[in-house]
Amino acid sequence: MVDIKTEEYFKDWKEREAIAEAMTPLIGKLYRDHEVICTVFDRPLVNQSTIDILRAHRFARQIINREIWVNDTHPMLQTMTKMDLAPGRVDLAKLVLRYQEQGNGDVEDFVAEQLKDLSTGKRHQLSEPRDVVLYGFGRIGRLVARILVEQAGGGNKLRLRAAVVRKGGDNDLVKRASLLRRDSVHGHFEGTIRVDEAENAIIANGNMIRIIYADAPEEVDYSQYGISDAIVIDNTGKWRDREGLSRHIQAKGASQVLLTAPGKGDIPNVVYGVNNELLDSGDAILSAASCTTNAIVPVLKAVSDKFGIENGHVETCHSYTNDQNLIDNYHKKERRGRSAPLNMVLTETGAAKAIARALPELAGKLTGNAIRVPTPNVSLAILNLTLSKETGVEEMNTYLRGMSLDSPLQDQIDFTNSPEAVSTDMVGSRYAGIVDSLATIVQGNRCVLYIWYDNEYGYSYQVVRIIEQISGLQLGHWPK
Repeated sequence: MVDIKTEEYFKDWKEREAIAEAMTPLIGKLYRDHEVICTVFDRPLVNQSTIDILRAHRFARQIINREIWVNDTHPMLQTMTKMDLAPGRVDLAKLVLRYQEQGNGDVEDFVAEQLKDLSTGKRHQLSEPRDVVLYGFGRIGRLVARILVEQAGGGNKLRLRAAVVRKGGDNDLVKRASLLRRDSVHGHFEGTIRVDEAENAIIANGNMIRIIYADAPEEVDYSQYGISDAIVIDNTGKWRDREGLSRHIQAKGASQVLLTAPGKGDIPNVVYGVNNELLDSGDAILSAASCTTNAIVPVLKAVSDKFGIENGHVETCHSYTNDQNLIDNYHKKERRGRSAPLNMVLTETGAAKAIARALPELAGKLTGNAIRVPTPNVSLAILNLTLSKETGVEEMNTYLRGMSLDSPLQDQIDFTNSPEAVSTDMVGSRYAGIVDSLATIVQGNRCVLYIWYDNEYGYSYQVVRIIEQISGLQLGHWPK
């Protein structure tokens, strides 16, 4: 005997699956032809599978406590493909919510009105692609490479042209291609990778990434590879002051350098979304600060703007890094010589000072410390704050949820209300930090916030956002 309810659920799933399959080519066409990125509450749908599209819609429960259905977003998407849109990010979920709030009506008329300022027909933001070079090809370098390849689109935006490394052996090229292809934390590369030994290059989804061997930045002549006006992303951390990093722009074909670590001296430390006005200064040498600074500064700014911050302490439980030893061995820094996979290691952090550089109003108000923990990725920042005025858990969480949905910080702050969330759930997050709302504690003007962050992938996205802005590739969010 067939159970009616069982058949109903299965039929509903197959119908939604078919709609998501129909959405895939429309999403791809908008991205390739118009550079329009379709999202559901900022979760990109480009290059996603049918299941990923359905999962993104299901995620709405954690934001608005109900689902957004593909039955609702599909008509919006169909209408968009008939329009002459300029590059931008369009949130289908927000379109649906606004449409329902206005009492529905004709879908095409509604979408045309909501996106009228985006329907300009402008095809590309750049007249020609901007060259990017990775100096170093480690954890951050390879993740930035993945993101740049994923976002290559029609090839008229940022183009990853090369990675500069020290040669490790005769099979260096093959090993580096393998490390890009397979990652123990982030999984397999989405696409195909092969090597061109004649060009000493990795071909990732059609993008040729030359592997250039050099021992010093000024040794490289990028122009001989047809690379010009390149942004060099130094992810080695070997040089952190202006003198050292200036060596990069002595190389032919390079014009700017971005450090993926806190810069020293007068180097601008940029936390994208908070103080990225520094990018308009024309400075050729910039820093993307640290992963921890990027994770906590957006939330601190949001809280400071609304409630004020008198003082506080920042504690980070940070996954171990390459700087630590696998087993006990000599290390120049205290405690870091002890086995990283076996120990929690108390260590110093420059987060408090770094926060003050990005948010001067908090200078001298915060202390900080860090504990390296035996996990390979995803960290947790605990913000223990004294606010300028009293509030409650509901008001705080409602405010931060709103900041994650619709604010200048919506690309930096994510929000979860899952009672089962753990660190591995955050692997692959594109946000600088994720507010764990069920852990929020508020008593009068005392507040404790828990901020998860993928200290590799989330940070790498912040790095890419910086080079997008200095290249003139900022995409606006729609609907407004």
